[in-house]
Amino acid sequence: MNWDLIFTIPNNYALLMWLILAFAPRTKAILTGLFYGGIGLLACTYALTIIPLMTGIVDGGTAGVPDFSSLAGVQQLLASPGGATVGWIHYLAFDLFVGLWVARNADKYGFARWIQIPILAFVLMLGPLGLVLYLLLRFTRHNKVADAVIPE
Repeated sequence: MNWDLIFTIPNNYALLMWLILAFAPRTKAILTGLFYGGIGLLACTYALTIIPLMTGIVDGGTAGVPDFSSLAGVQQLLASPGGATVGWIHYLAFDLFVGLWVARNADKYGFARWIQIPILAFVLMLGPLGLVLYLLLRFTRHNKVADAVIPE
């Protein structure tokens, strides 16, 4: 398989989805499109690549069945072209999902777009750190801790 191409297309597509999330109006149609056309399509791409890779139908550059129970096994998988590509698509899908949740939640709680954009950039680049930053920001809008940290 051409793992470079399989890496490049979803990577560029996810970047387009992030730009839409950050800068486009957040209408119902756009948010629905981001969910199904962005996250859903990335998730499908992941499924269509992980299944043949893990079953050995395609060669991903790994030797044998991946071992997820040890650090060495995960390192071996991620060091291969197929494993790194599939892992990256996994990150792209889940980070976009978190970014969409952050954006919708930030809109709900009245955070201006200029405050959201840097946090969305952190979610894109550093995933969980961006989520933590948003949760800390959201904490500033609530009197009770439970209201600040429990996702709605």
